[in-house]
Amino acid sequence: MTDENLLDRIFAGELKELMVVSYIVLGNNQVTNRYIEDKYRMPVHAWSALYAIDLFPGLRAKEIRQLFPRPQNTISRAVSLLQARGLITQETSDADGREKRLYATDAGRALLADMIDFSRRRQEEWLTPLSPEERQTFFHLARKIATGPNLLESEVARR
Repeated sequence: MTDENLLDRIFAGELKELMVVSYIVLGNNQVTNRYIEDKYRMPVHAWSALYAIDLFPGLRAKEIRQLFPRPQNTISRAVSLLQARGLITQETSDADGREKRLYATDAGRALLADMIDFSRRRQEEWLTPLSPEERQTFFHLARKIATGPNLLESEVARR
């Protein structure tokens, strides 16, 4: 069987939506994450945390989970790695001495700019099959799923 026949078959099955989304995410991760891990020696959870910290200066580590659903210990390791490399700093909150606010350093912002440039170009690559209108539709439908009530919570998984 050819690769195309295999994909056609799995995309026609009863889990077709899940399979096509998984294939897109895993396929992109195979290229993007491997590139960033090889070039920067940084796992995806670390560079996505850096992205969030730069976008939201003063973000707390526990708030990163709201943006990138990952276990807290994974986020804590990412924050430690970023701080050890001088890409972020932590400042104690004025309101609570136990609370740490995270900020990207100049070095972190410079590195992130390079990663964003690569990721943006990679995004253009894998979205090539879509017209501008289809891209907008894809984004709006995917956003609807991402912000819907059933992505991170499940009645089925509780049983």
